[in-house]
Amino acid sequence: MAARRCDSGSGGTDGIGGNPSSAVHIQASGASHATVYSGPMSEITDEGVQSLLAAPNHAVLSSYNPDGTILSTVVWIDYVDGELAVNSAVGRQWPSNLDRDPRVSIVVLDQANPYHFAEIRGTATGAIEGAREHIDALSHKYIGKDYPWLGPGEQRKKFVVAPAKVRYIKQ
Repeated sequence: MAARRCDSGSGGTDGIGGNPSSAVHIQASGASHATVYSGPMSEITDEGVQSLLAAPNHAVLSSYNPDGTILSTVVWIDYVDGELAVNSAVGRQWPSNLDRDPRVSIVVLDQANPYHFAEIRGTATGAIEGAREHIDALSHKYIGKDYPWLGPGEQRKKFVVAPAKVRYIKQ
């Protein structure tokens, strides 16, 4: 199936480097155009982004493995008191990746409509302090009770993400 890139002239950005040229559309042979990216960059505090973060919507967090490949995993996420945060057990791959290379990309998907999402790129800083309380708060948001899967001796780590670029799409 051949694909071609078409510039729509809509005044958006190219979605790669954020160049303010035009929206990029991809068209497969015989298929209609699909918008890959359009519109200006958003802020973490924008109403649409905040509504996605406030609801129990899952996120896909992507980090860099030691060999340069990308690891993506589903996580719980929240935005409380100006902090965008995720949480994991110490020793798992993605937290180890972020400890080594703090660059992160997160996509928060509306559970009812996966074409309604926010993409957040930035850097993450991890800390053990407050992580146990944070996983319980996330657990209450997502399943309505304290985190039930804490293993014996398991140590949690909370990662706070400093957003560098935010993109919000609602279709």
